[in-house]
Amino acid sequence: MEDKTGKLFTGFPPVSTPEWEAKIKEDLKGADYEKKLIWKTPEGFNVKPFYTAEDLQDLQYPESEPGRFPFVRGDKSTGNKWEIRQDFTVFDIPAAIQKAALAVENGVTSVGFDISRKGDMYYHDFRTLIRSFDFSKASLNLLAGEMAPAYMDFLLKALEELNIDTDTVKGSVDFDPMGHLATTGGFYYSEKEDFDNADRILLAAVNELTGLRVLPVNSFLFGNAGASAVQELGTGLSMAAEYLARLSEAGHDVTDVAQSIQWNLGVGSGYFMEIAKVRAARVLFSNLLDAFDGRNEKPVYIHSVTTDWNKTVYDSHVNMLRLTAEAMAAVLGGCNSLLVKPFDAAFREPDDFSERIARNTQAILKEEAYLDKVADPAAGSYYIESLTNSLVEHAWKHFQGIEEKGGYVKAFVSGFIGSEIKATGEHRRQMVASRREILLGTNQYPNVLDAMKDDMAEEIAFFISEPAAEPVAEPLYMGRAAQEFEKLRLAAERSPNGKPKVFMLPYGNLAMRLARSQFSGNFFACAGYEIIDNLGYCSAEEGVQNAMKVGANVIVVCSSDEEYPEIAPEVFERVKGKAIVVVAGAPACMDDLKKAGITEFIHVRSNVLETLKQFHHNLGIEN
Repeated sequence: MEDKTGKLFTGFPPVSTPEWEAKIKEDLKGADYEKKLIWKTPEGFNVKPFYTAEDLQDLQYPESEPGRFPFVRGDKSTGNKWEIRQDFTVFDIPAAIQKAALAVENGVTSVGFDISRKGDMYYHDFRTLIRSFDFSKASLNLLAGEMAPAYMDFLLKALEELNIDTDTVKGSVDFDPMGHLATTGGFYYSEKEDFDNADRILLAAVNELTGLRVLPVNSFLFGNAGASAVQELGTGLSMAAEYLARLSEAGHDVTDVAQSIQWNLGVGSGYFMEIAKVRAARVLFSNLLDAFDGRNEKPVYIHSVTTDWNKTVYDSHVNMLRLTAEAMAAVLGGCNSLLVKPFDAAFREPDDFSERIARNTQAILKEEAYLDKVADPAAGSYYIESLTNSLVEHAWKHFQGIEEKGGYVKAFVSGFIGSEIKATGEHRRQMVASRREILLGTNQYPNVLDAMKDDMAEEIAFFISEPAAEPVAEPLYMGRAAQEFEKLRLAAERSPNGKPKVFMLPYGNLAMRLARSQFSGNFFACAGYEIIDNLGYCSAEEGVQNAMKVGANVIVVCSSDEEYPEIAPEVFERVKGKAIVVVAGAPACMDDLKKAGITEFIHVRSNVLETLKQFHHNLGIEN
């Protein structure tokens, strides 16, 4: 209730952190506070169960204003405007023009043309593309690959011929030798020639196209390889430092170099961590530029890109939910532009429906959720401010480790960067394989009716970049987290003998048999097996007879620990090797059941992926 001074809650005295912790430990009744409630993130630091104003006392920037160093709050003093971006792969010029025009008409304010995959892009094609583009309504982003230097020349020539004011041209050109090194193990041409081309492109931008950002820091690539947020930030910062060092040595003003950098930052599924990551990126870049004695006049331009790491081929509509959460995190973190990839981009060229859903995801966040109305909505949150600070501290240390190895290029060629990201990616894949990290529809609650669609292109779904012709390093492995499970399901679908049939044989205790039957059906469905569920049987004889009638390949006995010594051996004897007998759970009598000949057990500690691979092998299915 409000008192005479106008202050609320004066009747409630403040509670200190030690008092909170004492109460929590009391409620835990002797359980270890550290083990129960302190979460160690993949980024390498601890997250507490609660935060207070005391956690902000030692931080340097929570009171800073938008537009002020180190730009944790960005440069938007009012509102939270961002560009809605949509990318199109250019195979056919008229089709690309038509798609871009429709997108702009429906709310897109930034268009990306991926022209790196069109091998015969001649000047007249390029001119046609530019002539049809309305620079007053959207910014232009060219994903050009190794041909970027030539396309930059094309762009300048076309603008002059078409009498387009260069001051109206906004956007970016993506010529990324360091990202190419990460994904293929080599440079476009050579290290020297690639950075000479970057110098040439930058010179053209600084002198003639000041609205273009031409030095991409594509750190989202590391997130797609399974890197942690700290690794993505630290490694991305090292790429920026490489540009600042090399191009300032080539004669460019360090501030010009900085303002030509676009940090293409991945945004993943860790909602609050991803909000903090965008904020931390601005702080890190500002500190880096400060170290180079550059003029910190505005923060680095951050273009957020939804990650590929957690997207799935099966039950792919769940990707829409993942993309929405990722888009929200990027926007709340204050990105300058955002690309929400279509939900089906992992396995085919997106169609009109998936492209529309992708852009409308952002339109809803802007027009219906009003996320564009408040500048830095995360400001003052004890939790997010603390996460931001932790990311800044740990990412800077990671960056310093790369610098000690000679900078990004030397550290990648030596294998230092790749080995660290590989280890993190492998750890995260093991987390998915053992269900300690959940991918709905893949390693938990799979849709058993879903199958590989006819229009799913396997060469896209399981795409790995082609290695460089002259590799100088080992490239990153870019496989998605769900990929190994998807290969199991695809193999089961295409098995010459059809999908294996898994028969549930519930018996005895009602609660235990139903719980274990549900667990087991979910377990085997992750490999695409046909699940035959049953309410229960009164005897092993009845259950086995029904299993044999339907041609079961696997019979799962689902009962209580107390009843397993009786029912499981009898089922095993009656099956007589005609099917694989599995016991659901890890009962105390496991050793006795093994002596009776039963070797297969599934339980919560099972590595789901490796166990299912073994079942594929036992059933004669080629993985």
